[in-house]
Amino acid sequence: MTGMVRSPCVGVCSTTLGDEYCRGCQRSHTQITRWSAMNDAQRDACMQAIDQLREQVAQRFMHVFDAALLERKLLRHGIRYRPEQPPLSRVIELLRVGRGRIQQLDRYGVECQPSTADLDIKALYAALNQALLMAVEQSLDSPC
Repeated sequence: MTGMVRSPCVGVCSTTLGDEYCRGCQRSHTQITRWSAMNDAQRDACMQAIDQLREQVAQRFMHVFDAALLERKLLRHGIRYRPEQPPLSRVIELLRVGRGRIQQLDRYGVECQPSTADLDIKALYAALNQALLMAVEQSLDSPC
């Protein structure tokens, strides 16, 4: 992958629609525009911070009980993820792409927390995405 710049971008940037923070990658418009000027260490720190934030938020909604199953399903369905990306961060990608088709999360190695067990997958993703955006807005110590 020589010449490619690693990025948390998932190709659906909502900042182009006026959002201050992207709903796809959880970066601000400023962070997105500065990305190409960052060195590898700065990019890695930014991606780790995004993954950590995603994990902190996602664990309130669900947990991964079988990371290997989750990975197999992501590969099978062609859902992009980074090898170093933690399982709960990967689940966000799964839900972003498959929320309209997934019927049972347990078939992906994921289980809802009791507080979110009654939500359907679309509602779960909507609540998770809203919580992520709130967390991003409140995060003042982001390295990116």
